[in-house]
Amino acid sequence: MPEMTFSVRWPDGRVEHCYSPSLVMHDHLAADTTYTVEDFLRRSTMALGVASARVKEKLGFACTSAAATTDTITRSAAHYRADDLVEVVRMWPPLPTSETS
Repeated sequence: MPEMTFSVRWPDGRVEHCYSPSLVMHDHLAADTTYTVEDFLRRSTMALGVASARVKEKLGFACTSAAATTDTITRSAAHYRADDLVEVVRMWPPLPTSETS
């Protein structure tokens, strides 16, 4: 299962690097995009839940790293107002591009 990292810039300028056991984050977030703290928390929590479920389906147990990332994001988000802005600055690896010939 391909894993990935994504980096976010919180309203105070602090950059946090986050882990996901699945590329599913690309279905919920986009690099170089700004979200409110509330929306980012909702999107990232949902995506990490899906990622953990994919691990459980494949390996038989939930991903504790996805849960830890969710906890870290939740704790970080608690320091800001819901309408403050968070920027997703990087998602790695990017989704493969489809080539049509």
